[in-house]
Amino acid sequence: MSAPSQIPPDVLESYRAAEYAVFGAEEFVLRVDRSSTALAALQRQAGVRESVFLTACNPESVPLDEATNAARQAELARLLEERGLRVLPAEGRSATRDWVEPSFLVLGLGLAEAAELGRRFRQNAILHAAEDGVPRLILLR
Repeated sequence: MSAPSQIPPDVLESYRAAEYAVFGAEEFVLRVDRSSTALAALQRQAGVRESVFLTACNPESVPLDEATNAARQAELARLLEERGLRVLPAEGRSATRDWVEPSFLVLGLGLAEAAELGRRFRQNAILHAAEDGVPRLILLR
């Protein structure tokens, strides 16, 4: 049996209610546990079986200043580039849009490696989608 999450219930609910926008050739929005035909098609087109939505901003949902978040995102981008992965710009945003975080959709990044990166940047959670194109909330703490 896994240990209970350290993430406050209201924060978890905000993640489940959030929109996760992807800015590729065409913009589309992901939602937790809802099938995305756009994501499934993008994964097929890219020849990958999974993808991950993640950010380096605001560790443990504690707001940081814009410059610090930008530096963290740049470091995450560098690490993803080193792995030779296809990365699309994205943003996570609250349902009310009063919380917006620059993010990435990473095509072909496996769950274990994505979780490791998320933990490295002290993230509470990431989204992972398999071939079915359904983003699932993966808790990291």
